Formats: sequence, structure tokens, C-alpha cells
Amino acid sequence: MKLANNKILITGGASGIGLGLTERFIQENNTLIICGRRESVLKEVSDKFPSVITKVCDLSVEADRVELFKWVSLHHSDLNVLVNNAGIQQWMSVSDPDFFQRAKDEIITNIEAPLHLTSLFIRLKSLHTLMNVTSGLSFVPLTKAPVYSASKAFFHSFTLSVRQLLKSKNIEVIEIIPPALNTDLGGKGIHDAAPPVSDFIESIFQQLKEGKTELAFGFSEAMSKANPEELNIAFNRMNPG
Repeated sequence: MKLANNKILITGGASGIGLGLTERFIQENNTLIICGRRESVLKEVSDKFPSVITKVCDLSVEADRVELFKWVSLHHSDLNVLVNNAGIQQWMSVSDPDFFQRAKDEIITNIEAPLHLTSLFIRLKSLHTLMNVTSGLSFVPLTKAPVYSASKAFFHSFTLSVRQLLKSKNIEVIEIIPPALNTDLGGKGIHDAAPPVSDFIESIFQQLKEGKTELAFGFSEAMSKANPEELNIAFNRMNPG
């Protein structure tokens, strides 16, 4: 992937990893479009970075995803990079009374939405790069976030398949595999002790410059390379009891 002079859409680009990617891609001289549900948060980003184009969009709603694609097709038909970053993480137990509804929310946002967006945006003749944000939990689940972990394992598997499937369209597929980082994913304060987003972003941009297509860091790098015994040890350490 060339790192400059792209027009890039980042879903969930106003906070967390998405915001880190937005800021770094701006530094590399790219045009950024970000979408999200909260207009106030999008405005905070555009106030700080006036060049950023924002679009209010609830990706859990199918009609919003279709409208987003139509809007891009009409106003930004030269878009060449899609970053499927938006996701939610629910810490819960299967015995919780609202487990199934919360699980459905995660499945829609973490699986249905990026699959739908992928099928839409590959219709753009200009698209040459698809970036999917998965997780170190794709390889070893955290039982406190059972559906999130499973959804990211699904998305990791899908990414491997779609990389092969899109070769005929000359679309490069890049997987971004973050570990736990100091963001509000899963709830405020949960990941305060985790590494900062900035360290992760700098690492994956270095890997992009090296031409890599699977970008991991710290825990996620270790898990992506672990053998079954190492994965079992990590699982038991992460999920005692």
C-alpha cells in the first residue's frame, strides 16, 4: 500500500484506534473521510483537523450503510481505501438476562456491518486497498468478552479468505491486529493500563512501509505466531478459574 495521496474512509474514525489512524494518515498527506454515530464527536475531530470530511452514519443500520456507499459514490468516487475499523466490545456473561440482545448488537456491528460495507465498496473502480481491524483476541478469547472475541475470530478468518478472493480485482487486503490498548473499548477505565494507541500506530505504519499485510503489535503479534500449547497457556492466564 502506498502511504500518501490516498482518499481513505475510516469507520469509527473519531475515537480510539480509528482516530489514531486518522491522525497518522493525515500526516502522510492523505484525504480522510470518517464516519460515526455521534455528530458531536465527529465535529471535535473536524475542528481539530479541518481537512477531515465527516459523515454521520449508524453502521448497525443496513439502510445507513447503503446510504453511506451511495454518498461516497456520488461525492467521493475516487475513494481508494476502506478501513473497516468500527466495533463494539461487551463485557458480559452468557447467563446475563440481556445477553442475547447485547450479543446481537456486537454481531451486527462487528460482523454484519463490515461484511456489508466490503461487498458494497469493492464496486468502486478506484478501490485498491481494504484494511480490516481484527484483534489479538481473534487467536485467544477473553471469556469476559465472549461474543467480541468470537466476532473478531470470524473477521480474521473472513479477512484471510477475502484477501485471496480479491486478488483478481487487484485489491490489497491488510489486516490490522491490535492488542488491548488504552482506549474506552469495552468501557471507560478497563484498559487504562494498556499501551497507548500512539505506540501501536507508529509500529503498524512502520510495518506498512515494509510492505507487510498482517500488522500486529505486542500481545497480538505474539498470539498471531503462537503454537497451540502457547495459545492454551495464554488462555488459562487470561481466564483464570
